[in-house]
Formats: sequence, structure tokens, C-alpha cells
Amino acid sequence: MIHLIREQATPKQITEMLEAFETYIKLAVDIEREVLAGGSSLHSDSEAALLEDGSQQEDIWGADWIPGSQSGGEVRFEALINIRPRQNNPSLEIHDPKIRSKVETTVRKLLGGVK
Repeated sequence: MIHLIREQATPKQITEMLEAFETYIKLAVDIEREVLAGGSSLHSDSEAALLEDGSQQEDIWGADWIPGSQSGGEVRFEALINIRPRQNNPSLEIHDPKIRSKVETTVRKLLGGVK
């Protein structure tokens, strides 16, 4: 189930987003609006939800959230939607440290405090 998250997610939303893969959540994160969509089996489905909500393509980056590790959760920065040669990102992984930081900050703010 895809959820569009604008403020800290509820435990129920986290549980529903985990249904696709059980141990992690595929996300699309709008680094300018500081919102995310997650819970789909493809990053591109979450990306589409953000585009329908008014996000701009160049502001959306793919990531995965693995809840419950020692640090409260782990963010991974690999997704097909991140392959963007026109934005100097030619691979699955987000290379720009500023973009990575914005993605991680948004994910932790919206998903990190949920138990």
C-alpha cells in the first residue's frame, strides 16, 4: 500500500508500507517539499504518487528505509529512478552528498521516530 507522508508516519502506516517487502520500504522522496511516498513494490510507483501530488521530477529521489536497526533505522540510496545523467547522477546510487543528506533528513524526520 502506497502512503503519501507529509508528517511523521503512524505505526499503522509503517506496517502497511512494510507489506510489500516485510523488512524494508521502497521510497520516493521529494527533497524540496520534504514529503515522501512509500510502500510500493517499485520506486517508480511511489514516484508517480508524488508527481500526481505536485512534486517536480528533478526533486524526487529513490531510497529504501530499513526500520528498527540500532540507530533507529537505515537509509539506503539505491533505486532505478536515481539514474539521471542530466542531473550528474549516472547510476542507481545517489552520489551527491547534499542530495543524500536531504533524502536522509526527510526520511528520518517522517519515518525515523516510529516504533
